[in-house]
Amino acid sequence: MGKKTLIFFEDVGSLALLVKDIFLGLPKALSRFHLTAEQMLMMGVNSLPLVAIVSVFTGAVTAVQAVYQISEYVPMRYLGTAVGKSVMIELAPVLTALVVAGRVGAGIAAELGTMKVTEQIDALKTLALDPVKYLVVPRFAAGLIMLPVLTIFSDAIALAGGLGISATTLNVPPHVFLNSLKSFFKMMDLVSGLSKAFVFGSIISIIGCYQGFKTTGGAEGVGRSATKAVVISSVLILIADYIVASILFG
Repeated sequence: MGKKTLIFFEDVGSLALLVKDIFLGLPKALSRFHLTAEQMLMMGVNSLPLVAIVSVFTGAVTAVQAVYQISEYVPMRYLGTAVGKSVMIELAPVLTALVVAGRVGAGIAAELGTMKVTEQIDALKTLALDPVKYLVVPRFAAGLIMLPVLTIFSDAIALAGGLGISATTLNVPPHVFLNSLKSFFKMMDLVSGLSKAFVFGSIISIIGCYQGFKTTGGAEGVGRSATKAVVISSVLILIADYIVASILFG
């Protein structure tokens, strides 16, 4: 128990030092924007198909569940409001982050872990290149930028899915759904979801990079790092979701 406690605090300290180095290296990210652009392509554009599939069914099932839960108490003309607020505030940012954590977080950890066990990171140091500024900062910047962008796409696709299922199977005309969505829309709903996405993007990038950097043990170690990156990122996303929601709405 004592050994595990020491390992935990060692990880927390190492992670804090990594975060400090990332923020110190952010100003130089602009001079190496091509590296950030490559990571934006990998994290954002390549994740769009998966995010779209998850989002359209998220919107559809939200509409179905909303009808089941509120049909006896609330008129169906408010279905758009129920779906819109659920998607924008909570479901789109959280589910998008979990999907990206599974796809991108594991990829970052595996990529950097492979570089670590094959001594490529040590080679960068011998060439006087800071691995944090060269490898971590572009991924961190890409996560900050692309998670909110993906969340906006997720919002739109999920609402389209909710609209489609409402019109086709729930007998709620599209204009009724859209009028309800517009009547009770608040900018805070969208801003809160995007604020969560910024936090989630930083968590995915930082945890993936940290697990990659501490990889040991060859191919087996790379697999462990990828698994840990997904698990830790997912748990921290849910914890951060509660903390951000408490700050914004508490």
